Amino acid sequence: QVQLVESGGELVQAGGSLRLSCAASGRTIRSYRMGWFRQAPGKEREFVARISWSGGSTDYADSVKGRFTISRDNAKNTVYLQMSSLKPEDTAVYYCAADVSPPGYYRDYLSSAGYDYWGQGTQVTVSS
Repeated sequence: QVQLVESGGELVQAGGSLRLSCAASGRTIRSYRMGWFRQAPGKEREFVARISWSGGSTDYADSVKGRFTISRDNAKNTVYLQMSSLKPEDTAVYYCAADVSPPGYYRDYLSSAGYDYWGQGTQVTVSS
């Protein structure tokens, strides 16, 4: 079992920055692909970003590309999402997720179904 705990969400003004953290416990996540998703009120959960086990490969949703950066510190068993130039439409609950499938096993990282473990989420609110 892997437990994921997100933190860092808060109320911020448009144009501001935040860094979200996802701390894992129960197992080391250094061999897992990790992702961030978000869900706004009344909307489906959507993909934000993902990072390979080594950190050498990342992908982003078009809506956040150039503004958000996903990273990981495997020594700390933690994944981060640095968010800048925040917009009101970034307001959502942000979730961290872990894909524990073995290396080389393909899963759709854009889909919630591509992940096995989820955190409880952290609220990000961007005011205009």
